[in-house]
Amino acid sequence: MRKYSIVTVVYLLLLPFVHLSAQETAQSFFNMKGAIAIQTTQMDALADTIAKINHRSDDIVWSRIIYRVIDLREKQNYQLYFPMRANEEYKSLFRLMLHAITDGIPVYRRNPREIRPSFNDKITDSDLPLIFSYDDNRDNDLIQIDPITQVLKIGEDQYQQYIKSQLKFLTQEIVFFDKHYSRMFSKIIAIAPMNYNNPNNAKSKITLDFFRESILCWFSFDELRPYLAKQYIIPNGNETQRLTFDDFFAQKYYSSYLLGDANMFNRTLLETFNDPNKIRKEQKRIETELLNFELDLWEF
Repeated sequence: MRKYSIVTVVYLLLLPFVHLSAQETAQSFFNMKGAIAIQTTQMDALADTIAKINHRSDDIVWSRIIYRVIDLREKQNYQLYFPMRANEEYKSLFRLMLHAITDGIPVYRRNPREIRPSFNDKITDSDLPLIFSYDDNRDNDLIQIDPITQVLKIGEDQYQQYIKSQLKFLTQEIVFFDKHYSRMFSKIIAIAPMNYNNPNNAKSKITLDFFRESILCWFSFDELRPYLAKQYIIPNGNETQRLTFDDFFAQKYYSSYLLGDANMFNRTLLETFNDPNKIRKEQKRIETELLNFELDLWEF
């Protein structure tokens, strides 16, 4: 009994110091100059330990590869497009991708014959300016090689011109059912910026080729996630919102439309149908199948 009494007394004596220590480590809403403090130190640490669910291959009983287009002209996706001019606090998704490129993240070449991404053909630093070109004038390349340091840099003047037509992203996703969790999951495998002003499009008059050549390159989404996790998304009506790009994608706050799925014919909806009404009908059919799969699984 005497032992427990001593422990209780020691705890009560240390309690005020524990309280003071907790107060000292609490993050202030304002910085030293009185402006809103956007913390980045903790984000840098979290980006190195991004939480991932370990799905065992034996537990995946069904999966389907699909392709979606994120159109930044949709109101729900405005937070991915703005700000058009990067500042110390916020960047657009495309600007964040450019920052990742200049930081050395691997970028992968698109396949001219199909939309499916491949992580085997990495784009070299010398080819990156050509991928992100606006016209045939090399001085107008968005990604440039510094003539002195020989490192990649973003052309600021070119960026303001380029961002006006950077309005879409293409994603490759996998939807799968994990019997261990008894639920459906979806995961973005790869993401690609699309720009219809790509000089290659001047050579194409076929809609499908025009679409394919609008794909600039592919990013592995998992390789991009550390950058997404360290950057807050621009607030929309709530200045105290603390939501990273990684949170935005994980919680599916963006809107997108279905381009097609991986099928035995290796065709997207654009390749299969010419009539827009038939494309919309097929989109609705695939979306309905994805939504109903889990319900049908547990029906009996």
